This record gives sequence, C-alpha cells and structure tokens, in this order.
Amino acid sequence: MKRPHIIIFNPDQMRADSMGHLGNPAGATPFLDRFASEEAVSFKNAFCQNPVCVPSRCSFTTGLYPHVNGHRTMSHLLRAHETSMFEELKNAGYYVWMNARNDLVAGQIPGLVERHATEIYYGGKSLNAPGLVNIEDKGPGGRHFYAMYGGELGLEENGKRFGSDDEDLAAAIERIKNAPEDKPLCIFLGLQNPHPPYQVEEPYYSAIDRTLVPPRIRHEEGKGKARILELIRLNQGLDYSEEDWTELRATYLGMCRKVDHMFEMLCRALKDAGIYDDSLVIFLSDHGDYTGDYGIVEKSQNTFEDCLTRVPLLIKPPKGTKTDCGIAEGMTELIDFYATVMDFAGVEPSHSHFGRSLRPVLEDRSLELREFACCEGGRLPNEKHCDEFHVSNGAKGTPKQNPYWPRHFAQTDDDAHAKGIMLRTKKYKYVSRVNGKDEFYDLEKDPKELINRAEDPKYADKLLELQLKLMRWLIETTDIVPYDHDSRFSEEMIWSKVKGIVPSEYEPEIREKIRSGMNPFVLMNYCRERFGSKN
Repeated sequence: MKRPHIIIFNPDQMRADSMGHLGNPAGATPFLDRFASEEAVSFKNAFCQNPVCVPSRCSFTTGLYPHVNGHRTMSHLLRAHETSMFEELKNAGYYVWMNARNDLVAGQIPGLVERHATEIYYGGKSLNAPGLVNIEDKGPGGRHFYAMYGGELGLEENGKRFGSDDEDLAAAIERIKNAPEDKPLCIFLGLQNPHPPYQVEEPYYSAIDRTLVPPRIRHEEGKGKARILELIRLNQGLDYSEEDWTELRATYLGMCRKVDHMFEMLCRALKDAGIYDDSLVIFLSDHGDYTGDYGIVEKSQNTFEDCLTRVPLLIKPPKGTKTDCGIAEGMTELIDFYATVMDFAGVEPSHSHFGRSLRPVLEDRSLELREFACCEGGRLPNEKHCDEFHVSNGAKGTPKQNPYWPRHFAQTDDDAHAKGIMLRTKKYKYVSRVNGKDEFYDLEKDPKELINRAEDPKYADKLLELQLKLMRWLIETTDIVPYDHDSRFSEEMIWSKVKGIVPSEYEPEIREKIRSGMNPFVLMNYCRERFGSKN
C-alpha cells in the first residue's frame, strides 16, 4: 500500500478559540473553517501536555508525557538517547524536511539535529523585514513593553512583508514542488506566529472587526486562582484600558488570520504539485496564549486555563479514507498526534508510548477515545529549572530589560512555580500541585474558570474521584521500559565462567559467540557439552 505524504503545519502559541468555527465571532480563519467543514476533522477538545513550547513539542513528537523523561523546561530538549517521530519516519524511508525553528532537539550535541531530518532549512534571508509602524512606548520602560504589544508592522515597497515565517513557508513550498520521486515526503513547518510580540502587517492587522472581539476574562471576578498568575500580573504591571486590551487581542487574531492564509498557501502548493490527495495534512499548535485573560499576556509554565492548554488540532486524511468532516467533541491529547501519524505512515514506533490513533474518530466524530486530558508543568522547590535561574553577565536571572522578566522573576518563587498537573474532563477541571493551592472548577457553571471550588464541601466527592483518576494515570504513565535489552554480564564475566573448560585454541571462537550476544547460560551448556568439564 502506498504510504501517504505527511504534512504538518505548526503555528506557535495559537489558542483553539482563535478560530471562527470554534466560536470566536471575531475569528478570521476562513480557510481553516472551510477545511474543517469540508475536508478534515477539527478536534474541539484537544489539549497540550505542557503549556510552553519545548516540553509540549517533546511530548507530541514522541507520544510521551513530559514527566516520563523529565521534559518540563525550555532548556531540556530531546537528547542523543531519545528519538522522535521525525527520526523514526526518516529511518523508515521518508524524506523529512523541516525548518530550523523546531524547539525540539538539543542543539549543543553535534549532528543530533540532523539525525532527525533529511533536510533542514536554516533560513536567514529575511533579516531586513520592515519593523513596527509606531514604536512609541514599545521599548523598555514603555507601557507596552511587558505587554509585548507591537501593533502594525510595516510593508516593503511592493506592499508585502517577507518575514521569517514567510521565508520558511516559501522554502517548504519549494520542497513540495520538487518532492523526491522515490520517497514519501514529510514536511514539518514550525511558525513563529502567532507567538508574541503581538504584531502583524496589513492586510491582516485590519482584518479583525474590533467590535466583535470577545470580552476578556477579568481576574477581578476570580477567587482562589493560582499565585503565579498574581505575581506575573503584578510584575507586568500593565496599565491597560479595555480598549487597549481589545486592540492587543485583535492584533493577535490578525496574526492568526495570517496563519490561516499561510496554511491555505501550503495546501494550494500541495494541490499544484499533485500530491494533496495523497497527503495526511495536520494543523496543530503547541499551546495557547492568555492575550489579556486573567489580566496577563503570553503564557505560564504551571497554569492550565483552557486559553493556554486547549489548542487547534485539525486532520485531513489521505483520499480514500472515510472521513466524517466537521467538529469532534471528544477529549483529545496532543500525544495522539504522534500515534495518528505513525498509524497512517505504517511505521511501528521504536518505543512504548501513550498516544491513541485518531483514525477511528476521523471516520466517526461521535467516538470518544479519552475520558480526560492531562497537562503538566512547574518545578519542585529549589529545583534548577529554566531561564529564571540562568546566569547572565554575572547576574542571576533574566534582566528587567527583557520582556520575559515578569514571568521569569515570578518563577523564582518556589510556591508560585510549584510543579502541578491538570486533569480535565468535559465537565470539570482539577489541578494538583506539590505546594500551594489545588484548583477545582465546575466548567458547566464556571466556563471561565474563575471560582476555585477545591475547598467547597459540595464538590468533595467529585474532587476525590478526579484525584483517584489522576493517581491511576500517574501509575500507568510514570515510565516506559525500552524495547532493547541490556546484558547483566560483561564479556569478561561470561568468559570467566567457561575459560576453565575451553582449550586455548578455541578462545577466539567462544569470545566471538559472547560478543554476538549468545545467552550466557546457553553458552555455558554449549561449552560443557563440546569440551567437557574439568569438575
């Protein structure tokens, strides 16, 4: 059976509710909306397994939860003893193309990044793209600096802007036009957009109707929320009116509008090359973005509100696969992306994993493969974790002149940055932390996750039920046993057991059997039968 091409389009930090078909009245994603209704399945309740980039990608490209191999930080990427979906596809005969922005493989190990791809596009041609139209109050000390708000980007003389995402898209399209004839193609295009700073050029900047932007979730209405949110909000100190917040949120949606257009261009290139029908096409983000919800911007490493953990996941299978197009309501995790790709590629994973192929749901959207989804992040007290502990220019931590300082400084608080795990069903969300407050939300009555009911006796039974589910999930997923096996004995250990009965002239032959992996007990019996015993 012919193996499908695998096309993966991966925007960074895109919320699920940024798309029109998932309910945003200001969402300007016409191609994704049409894609979902006519050719693909959009998974409404898809959740990432970590709310920041690197751990999330290490998870969804391996099918493993972050806790399995300690991928909880931005500074611990896949290392030499680990593999990824891309390396597995490459070893199975796929031509794997990716751009350099993968946030996945440890860059300090020579040759490791290249091990995961056939071709890597490194870019570098878009360094002179036009900057902001208005730079007022955007620099350090300005009121927009910690908001990471830039606004409108300038255009070149031709009325276009050729930024790094545009360059990488052009390179991916070029590879599609010249796809190898003897191998199936795997494209992994990882974008910067809609990651902050919140800024985009025309026509996307003005594409959003500001009057339709949904009101943000106001932290003033909350009770019992996580301490880390309070510290980030205090450190960012954003003196923003509701009009300011609306403008920031509209700019973010404009960035998503550009993402939609770029995805359309990629799909058009697949059609022009004649390989669209033969392709498994997947659109997914690694995590979401606050964009003003709860009074903060950007993301957090150990908070789990839906705006941060619920992400776009749309899948179009190859032609000939039964497809129930539209929106799937079932709970889904991004590790299911790994299982789905490996299923369609016909490649046996080289390690145990926890993903579940979504092929059955693509055929019947009413199927539900999971009861709940989990997401995890944060750290143990005094654990060296990420950028907040880095030493730079003789000083500990991130300088205040860095827009990430508010979050990084908040993360130096052991209680605020406590390691935590979210378990979310359709109706409830429970967050357990090693220290600090647990959280519990009744999502039917409180969809904005504002009132923490963890200490409400009315929910005691339901809280205990979710705690037991979380405990069993941890037992089931704590570790995996590698597929390969280790010997309990070295060559000299084994040789010492038989050298007393093996004539010297046969030593090279027996040592070769040891090196070839012959079972030690079988070898000892073999030697006794062949050479006899001196005992």
